[in-house]
Amino acid sequence: MTDTNTPANVEDAPKRSLNFIQEIVEEDNRTGKWGGKVHTRFPPEPNGYLHIGHAKSICLNFGLAKKYGGKCNLRFDDTNPVKEEQEYIDAIIEDVRWLGFDWDGEPLYASSYFEQMYEWSVQLIKDGKAYVCDLPLEKVRELRGSLKTPGKNSPFRDRPVDESVDLFEKMRKGDFPDGSKTLRAKIDMTHANMNLRDPVMYRILHATHPRTGSDWCVYPMYDWAHGLEDSIEGITHSICTLEFEDHRPLYDWFLNALGLHHPQQIEFARLELTHTLMSKRKLLELVQDNTVTGWDDPRMPTLRGMRRRGYPAESIRDLCDKVGVAKMHSTVEFALLEHCVRNTLNKTAPRFMGVLNPLKVVIENYPENESEELDAINNPENPSAGTRKVPFSREIYIERDDFMEDPPRKFFRLGIGREVRLRYAYFVTCTEAIKDETGEVVELRCTYDPATRGGDAPDGRKVKGTIHWVAANHAIPAGIRLYDHLFDKENPNDAPDGKDYRVNLSDNSLTVLADAMVEPALKGTAPGFHLQFERTGYFCVDLDTTPEKLFFSQTVSLKDAWAKMKKKDK
Repeated sequence: MTDTNTPANVEDAPKRSLNFIQEIVEEDNRTGKWGGKVHTRFPPEPNGYLHIGHAKSICLNFGLAKKYGGKCNLRFDDTNPVKEEQEYIDAIIEDVRWLGFDWDGEPLYASSYFEQMYEWSVQLIKDGKAYVCDLPLEKVRELRGSLKTPGKNSPFRDRPVDESVDLFEKMRKGDFPDGSKTLRAKIDMTHANMNLRDPVMYRILHATHPRTGSDWCVYPMYDWAHGLEDSIEGITHSICTLEFEDHRPLYDWFLNALGLHHPQQIEFARLELTHTLMSKRKLLELVQDNTVTGWDDPRMPTLRGMRRRGYPAESIRDLCDKVGVAKMHSTVEFALLEHCVRNTLNKTAPRFMGVLNPLKVVIENYPENESEELDAINNPENPSAGTRKVPFSREIYIERDDFMEDPPRKFFRLGIGREVRLRYAYFVTCTEAIKDETGEVVELRCTYDPATRGGDAPDGRKVKGTIHWVAANHAIPAGIRLYDHLFDKENPNDAPDGKDYRVNLSDNSLTVLADAMVEPALKGTAPGFHLQFERTGYFCVDLDTTPEKLFFSQTVSLKDAWAKMKKKDK
């Protein structure tokens, strides 16, 4: 399989900026195949929360509709009531809108078409193209054969048409227990494509559906429902991920057998990220076994989790744009997503000072019981963001890592006898380190130069180190959550023989700092507020914030690993 996103010759040069699906759409528009229409859909199953992989499909489908003046439906493939919940439906609607997309009218549902699907299935039975099978599913799988051996016909394959119609009606009414019968398409049990070996169209499920309640006792399989939904809605380009490529002949067979409007199914490579799982089943396991705190845990690849962590929707759209659309599977470095997040926040996030691991500093020659306000820049990347006032006083907090008793030559922060610049404030020199009975440094004594207010010395002397700080008697206590990859391995599924993927869970995916101190300007900030703690990284106010205490989730560090990798590549 080749990547058709790459033009073959010089004459194709004007199309180089188009991905291969856009090339198909433009050719269709040129030939008038769909009368100039472009109608796509995003069809999630409401059996979990959307993750970053879904974001690529959302951006692709809604983006195509926007680019070509068409429509994109949000349609729920709600064909399995055992795993589907209204909670997921509501969350998906919210997440798609948060990502920046909308649709005409109300969302659509496969369940709205159940009656029509049933009638079409009866039509196939009457046409001799479907039959009711009494084999249990285990036996169906056994007779299906393998890639090397043909399948074998069900003993019920030649059941009389009237008998199958009658049994199927009784299946619908709930006359039979779960798993006792199925409706199967009659295609070819020796076909090289195993998806065409008399696939199951309906199974019996006595379950309550989020929208139809107990009206139905038979539910359509995805392969049967998928094409019918597309056809009913007048979809022109049915865009799926590559795992559905082998299912396309079945999609075509059903629509051809019924003589219905036949959209074009096109497959693309889904988004895969290093250190990340995209399996909804496995993500659900992590939630259920309390490995994470929920679907919105900031370590999760769900859109809910990424939003809580502070990833802007713009940065996720940017990632999908950078990754592009291709026909070849590939895995994207997580660092690229962080690069996109960092680029967005660098332009928009205001700067503040926050000390994550505080060490108290007493400036002995600063007047006691006095304080002043200094000017600080809100965002150097955005001059219109202006400035703010930060309080300064005799006692301040600095980062514990910004002091060393016996610093090496290239350590340009505080040490005994060393002078540094306090961001926006003064030059200070450390004169003494106070220790507790265990020998740990608990306080520093310093002096300051009043002539260096604002951070520059009138005599022209320079210092190599600038550190951040907060005034002790004005600072607000805060909790800080620092995040790393949930899995140590780039491919979490790469586990030793017989081991579960969870053996690759990282022991360091979450670090909680309970005693941080931050600027008073952050008092009262609402959950979701984005900011940069200077010299530390980008953060957002977490949902757990209360009037009594702020909590911040680390969004991304300042270190751009992706840019470093690309620089090394050059």
